[in-house]
Amino acid sequence: YEPSPQPGGGGGAVQGHTLLNVGGSRFVLSRELLAPHPETRLGKLARCTRGSALELCDDADPPGNEFFFDRNSQTFQYVMNFYQTGDLHVREELCEISFLQEIQYWGIDELCIAPCCRERYSRRKEQKENLDVRPRFEPEVGDEDFAGALCPALRRRLWDLLEKPESSRAARTFGCLSIAFVVVSVVNMVLISLDLGEDFVAALLFDALELACVAWFTGELALRFLCARDKCHFGRSVLNVIDLLAILPFYVTLAVEKLRGGSVVLENAGRVVQVLRLLRSLRLLKLGRHSTGLKSLGWTIAQCYEEVGLLLLFLAVGISIFAAVAFTLESDRPATTFSSVPAAWWWATTSMTTVGYGDMRPDTVAGKVLAFLCILSGILILSLPIAIVNERFSVCYVALKAKEAAA
Repeated sequence: YEPSPQPGGGGGAVQGHTLLNVGGSRFVLSRELLAPHPETRLGKLARCTRGSALELCDDADPPGNEFFFDRNSQTFQYVMNFYQTGDLHVREELCEISFLQEIQYWGIDELCIAPCCRERYSRRKEQKENLDVRPRFEPEVGDEDFAGALCPALRRRLWDLLEKPESSRAARTFGCLSIAFVVVSVVNMVLISLDLGEDFVAALLFDALELACVAWFTGELALRFLCARDKCHFGRSVLNVIDLLAILPFYVTLAVEKLRGGSVVLENAGRVVQVLRLLRSLRLLKLGRHSTGLKSLGWTIAQCYEEVGLLLLFLAVGISIFAAVAFTLESDRPATTFSSVPAAWWWATTSMTTVGYGDMRPDTVAGKVLAFLCILSGILILSLPIAIVNERFSVCYVALKAKEAAA
């Protein structure tokens, strides 16, 4: 490495060496170092003719055997170290995406990164790539273009009121009211389950609150649908689907109760009402529209689907193995609860997940040793993805907070 020449100074060729000027800094590399890497840009430069050198660099001084590159000189020091040692290292403070672009320019594969830096580089690169992928459940703030639409000014004001709580005081008030209705609806659902039907005033109050909340949710969803220009995109949004599922059970329940009569089919359909009422708990998910933490949780689950799938696979394999062995060891005992392999599956599931209801337990010494191994395996398997999920949740939360601040 040589410092940049002073104005008026000269830089002559070095015999058997290639003189590189990268970002104003001059480097000298021997052709012997470049020859083992003919697939890289500098390896090709060492073997090419002077007429084709300009295809590989930004400028050249053939008499002085000097080639100019308008690239980052600090990053090139690591490229130069790669030619000298055969190992490519990554700086701790360097942006992984920027580093990847640099080494791709020089024709060096990222597989050449040294083992000491590979794990950190791959992990941080994956994090940055995940931040560039907009989650499907995240609302597209400001993506609606009402130019040329019917009543564009009114629809823009309504859209900002409904979708951008930070845009005005009225929008913030509307967002707070929406959260309040969600909370009231959930509390009302809990109070209805207390079976206070004998109190006529309480029952009337609960019904009135339910109607008011459903009316608010319906009006809110209808206004969003009317303001949205792309109806298909609106219907594919996960948040809008949650909003629809939050009010749909009420209308289905109302229709079933109105149609119930002497018909046995309709009478049986009335039993579905109790199940549909349970779906009202989905209204809690409406808070995800207003909570950065819930958005981060949803994004984390979407990003960690591979890890969650592996976790379920490991659990399934462990449950099957421990259940089969436990049934073999305990099935001959009198009055045993391990009556079949499916019954042993239940015991293995509660043991590996460390729940342990106690309704089934082994009686033999071998069975108790097996139970210990089953519980220990469950702890180890469940703890494996925790670090990955926690790290991705932190990254997602910081990214969403940064996007909100930018908006």
